[in-house]
Amino acid sequence: MLKIWSMKKEQQKSEVAAGSNKKKVTSAQLRVQKDLNELSLPDTISTHFPNPDDILNFVLTLTPDEGFYKGGVFTFTFAISVNFPHEPPKVTCNEKIYHPNIDLNGNVCLNILRQDWMPVLDLNAVIVGIQFLFLEPNAGDWLNKEAADDMKGDRERFYRNVRSAMAGGTVKGETFKRVLKAKPGEKA
Repeated sequence: MLKIWSMKKEQQKSEVAAGSNKKKVTSAQLRVQKDLNELSLPDTISTHFPNPDDILNFVLTLTPDEGFYKGGVFTFTFAISVNFPHEPPKVTCNEKIYHPNIDLNGNVCLNILRQDWMPVLDLNAVIVGIQFLFLEPNAGDWLNKEAADDMKGDRERFYRNVRSAMAGGTVKGETFKRVLKAKPGEKA
């Protein structure tokens, strides 16, 4: 990806040469580019841009290496509005998951994606927040009440239900697709 300033310089050169027929780089694109350039992602997280020309919409893949969700592969769609950073990104989990802070439709309950968002926060803060939800789910601020009640009432049963859901089983009448990554020599 291009650096922010080189994008702006290139845009200015193009505007002069083409008589301003090119689309302008928005402040949201500049900020997202800056945030992406500053990311230092661990091996358990990666990003993918379905359309390389659109940095406001991308997919983040998280593979927790500890906690209840260890070994699962979860993808999140990030949709960033042109009002970023004044509005938080919209983040959705693409897999159905048994998690107190992620409902069965993929909505994510993370305070900085709602009422605690501030323009000084960046994409790294959001990614760290999502990572933390997988390390320490919060049964006190839930979107999936059944999972939260399960976690509060019996952590061992909650763990079994998480593992069953991740393996593609049925939990409390809901069927889940397998999200466990295949072990070497095993079919997914």
